[in-house]
Amino acid sequence: MRSNPTPAEARLWYNLRAKRFEAVKFNHQVVIYPYIADFVARSRKFVIEVDGDTHSHDGAYDGRRTAWLENQGYRVIRFSNADVMGNLEGVLETISVALGTAPLPGPLPEGEREKEV
Repeated sequence: MRSNPTPAEARLWYNLRAKRFEAVKFNHQVVIYPYIADFVARSRKFVIEVDGDTHSHDGAYDGRRTAWLENQGYRVIRFSNADVMGNLEGVLETISVALGTAPLPGPLPEGEREKEV
């Protein structure tokens, strides 16, 4: 998926990558075993999921996945492909507000700490 993202993921990634968004480092397609999260800001324990048509049929799976990630200390927000493609400005505003209220994690495990720049 990283090398062939959906158009919605590619559009959102353009705005999140390289600390372009509020100077927060995001990564794309991150393994948080046993799942792969679309976008993660590890420094904020914050996950953004962009859901396509396949997700509309299995809300229970998404609910279990979100609950598991939240039990690991992550804050999870979800957008549909249609949200990203049709209202990118609103999506980015929602992310900004959520980042402001996302819990800051305790010390990260060795190897997950971001390098100071």
